[in-house]
Amino acid sequence: MSKEYEILEETPAYRGFFNLTRYRLRHTLYGGGWTQPITRELFHRGQCVAVLPYDPVTDRLVLIEQFRIGAVGTQQPPWLIETVAGAVEAGETAEEVARRESLEEAGCELGQLIRIGEFFTSPGGTSEKVTLFCGIVAGDLQEGLFGLHEEHEDIRAIVLGFDEAWAWLSSGVIDSVVPALALQWLMLNKEQIQNERD
Repeated sequence: MSKEYEILEETPAYRGFFNLTRYRLRHTLYGGGWTQPITRELFHRGQCVAVLPYDPVTDRLVLIEQFRIGAVGTQQPPWLIETVAGAVEAGETAEEVARRESLEEAGCELGQLIRIGEFFTSPGGTSEKVTLFCGIVAGDLQEGLFGLHEEHEDIRAIVLGFDEAWAWLSSGVIDSVVPALALQWLMLNKEQIQNERD
């Protein structure tokens, strides 16, 4: 089966902090032929990086909490528990972003970065693709308030033992997909990570 699509029309719908584009398009069908022209809006988010700072010696990790506009109107209050994350700027590698954001958002210096994978977060409407890492911390984990004032960031870093973080995930305290994926990966791989440091 041929998988093809054709853009019939592309219109900027909004340009601001983020961009939104309206597309008229058609694509091939599994059963043969083409769809009728359809309209879809695409929220442009681009390449991002997320990292779970982890200390395999103490089996502790850092998560962050911050206000999230996407949760407004869906839960009270709209502050989410997440991994450290940030956008890839021009000329940066994913690894550089992981290290930069870990310092900015959680005060963590990272040693080894273990690449978990690269994932679309919500491809039904956004172009965002996240490269996810587990970052082995190079120093002490610390709680506190972080973020860049000029970017209006107000971030609380939280240090948790893995078992407590897993309980937060299991009970729904953590309800964002990236930290859920990171913690599930760590559950499957932390014994190997710990053994490599014995």
